[in-house]
Amino acid sequence: MPPRLRRWGLIAAALTAATLVTIPTSATERATMIEQLRIYEIFESNKDAFHARFRDHAARIMKTYGFDIATMWEAKTKDRTEFVYVLRWPSEATMRESWARFMQDAEWSKIKDSSAAEHGRMVGAIEERVMRRTSYSP
Repeated sequence: MPPRLRRWGLIAAALTAATLVTIPTSATERATMIEQLRIYEIFESNKDAFHARFRDHAARIMKTYGFDIATMWEAKTKDRTEFVYVLRWPSEATMRESWARFMQDAEWSKIKDSSAAEHGRMVGAIEERVMRRTSYSP
């Protein structure tokens, strides 16, 4: 098999495996799995610093506490810029425990303090929604 085709085959296999890992397989998993929508107001004056902090630090530390970040966006409304992301959780209890541990993380506290000292306040209002799929959701 030519190397190019082999590489694409490996990429396709990896993507398929990654997709299978996040799909709940049992009825119980599907019934208890939740997704969490997080919306942060961010500021144009330091949004690049916010994105660097989230990309380089928060996402990495979150992963150590079991956070499964499904996707991230930047959105603009008439009044503000927002950072929006979705997390997947096996249960609401797991979500609450993981958030509590993350918020107590010494490295994250130090990073938040030092980045705020350098760039100012990076996050304004925070909105959260815990979402459960409907029985007819694909």
